[in-house]
Amino acid sequence: MALMPYRPSRSYRSHVIGLLCISSLVCASASLMAQAPAAADTAQPQRRPQIGPDGKPLPGMPRFHEPDSYDINEHTGFKEIFDGKTFNGWDADTTIWHVEDGVMIGETLEGKPRGNNYIVYRGDSTKDFDLKLQIKVEKGGGGGIQYRSQTGVPWTRAQPAGLPPYDLRYMMTGPQADFWFPVRPQAFTYTGQWYSENTMQGILAWRGQVTQTIPGKPNRLVADIGDRQALGGYVKINDWNDYEVIARGGVMMHIINGHLMAIYIDDDPKSVNNQAGLIGFEIESQPCKISVKNIWLRKLD
Repeated sequence: MALMPYRPSRSYRSHVIGLLCISSLVCASASLMAQAPAAADTAQPQRRPQIGPDGKPLPGMPRFHEPDSYDINEHTGFKEIFDGKTFNGWDADTTIWHVEDGVMIGETLEGKPRGNNYIVYRGDSTKDFDLKLQIKVEKGGGGGIQYRSQTGVPWTRAQPAGLPPYDLRYMMTGPQADFWFPVRPQAFTYTGQWYSENTMQGILAWRGQVTQTIPGKPNRLVADIGDRQALGGYVKINDWNDYEVIARGGVMMHIINGHLMAIYIDDDPKSVNNQAGLIGFEIESQPCKISVKNIWLRKLD
């Protein structure tokens, strides 16, 4: 009798095919898992761990991002030093300076010559600080922001003819961040520069310059910030300007409307420019009207 070939039943064949499919899927999954890194691995930095100053590993690669936008109204750690109503904390010749609608105003009149004059903040003496304010100059003349300055120092220039001697209570000697009305092209280039008031040092950093003084050597140019005339395009005429002065040790920076104007570096710790001093504002020439408001100071010493 001939043997019939074995033919598995339909249900048995289906069962075997199903097992083969499952087996193939398991093998494929195992292969993919072997190739893919673990989730913990993907979170690791792509370089060796770096050790911080405390001897502990740093968490990983740094994240790169742009800084927050410039904001003259960011006042964390600052105090407002002008109340907008009185000269409380300030020392001024009230024939020139007064308060009007929240603004500190100094004014000289055409045909009535006046020498330089200053309003002095007596509330603090400071060396390292950030100073933020808003300023405008109208009609002519100019002035600037005094800092690290002194009063009572004999004045090197004479008063206009016929006027009494300077009252040294209101005269400031020291670093100045200039601000001038464009009565002539040369005067307008002064705005933003670093100037030493009532000394023989004069202009040590013109607008657009980074300069440095090393003990025993003359002042030298370190770098150019930008074209002097082009930087003047950021200065508003007959309008409010944001002005910031940053002073850290021997480095002093002048910033107008968010644009760097000048940096002066004085590497002599004994220099008069590197001493704590007073803050104030100057008015010079006539006619001139200088207005200042929103004066904020952050001391770091």
